Parts: sequence; structure tokens; C-alpha cells
Amino acid sequence: MDGILFETERLYFRALQKEDLDEIMEIWGDEEVMAWSGGAGTREQEERSLSFYQTMQKERGFSPYLVFLKDTDEAVGVCGFNPPVESFDAELLYHFKKRHWGKGYATESVLGVTQYAKDVLHFRSIISSADPKNKASQKVLEKAGYRYIGMKWYEDLSKEEPTYVWESDKTV
Repeated sequence: MDGILFETERLYFRALQKEDLDEIMEIWGDEEVMAWSGGAGTREQEERSLSFYQTMQKERGFSPYLVFLKDTDEAVGVCGFNPPVESFDAELLYHFKKRHWGKGYATESVLGVTQYAKDVLHFRSIISSADPKNKASQKVLEKAGYRYIGMKWYEDLSKEEPTYVWESDKTV
């Protein structure tokens, strides 16, 4: 597969492309997948998201990445970064197709993108949050070495969420 940015044991990652819209709709367009993250997007919204993230990748060198299984080349999810918020280098995000939940791909992906952020992007700190009811997502962040810093209000979601940070002086 062309354009691989980095790999983990079972997965590889590449920047989003315009042709990925159908794959993205299986993730960001899925009500159940996005239930904890503000709801599913329409095809038009996700087309705009793809365009935004392609520009972000070109200008900043990072964005969310499409995550693939090495053994089948199947896209299983998205994991990577939103633009910087507050004093952090970026905000971590991850979403996976429902049929791939519970297989450890989220944790492996978060560990992989965090290592990439440290080694290649030279990030010093990353912030992330999870819906208070989404215990699985909170567990992913904890397993990946993100430290809980408390509840924080998110204007775009109009709610308070448990918030975690990763800092480069800590090991991934």
C-alpha cells in the first residue's frame, strides 16, 4: 500500500485521501460508532472533514490517519490528531468500525500514533477526552499511557468529559 506513514504490530497508517469517503462513512457516518462523539456525520459533512484533514496534513504534517489491518489491507478505523488546543500540540481522536471493537486495535493505534507523534512529529503533549459513559475509551487512553487530569468542559459537545494528557517526558 502506497503512502504508509508508520506501522504497529498488526496495523499500518496512512493519511486520509479523497477516495476514502466510503470508508469514512462506515466510521464517522455510523450512529453507533459516533454515539459518544456528537453523532454521525452526513456524507457532505464528512467530505468537508476529509478536505479539511487533507489540508491539515499538508500544512501541519499531521491529521487523523486511516488505520488498516496488515494481513488483509482492510480499513478498520481512524486514529490521529485534530489541530492543537490550548497549550497542547494536538488533540488525539480515534474511532473504529463496530465490527472491529474489542480486538485491541484502538489501544494499539493510540500507542502507535503517540509514538509517531513523539519520534517523528516531536510533540511534547497531547490532550484527549472520552464521554463519561464510554468506559472502554477511557480504558484505551489509560492503557496507552495517557494520564487523567480531571473533568473539562467541551464547548463543541456542550458537556463535561474526563480528560487525559500524554507528555513526551513520560514513556509511551
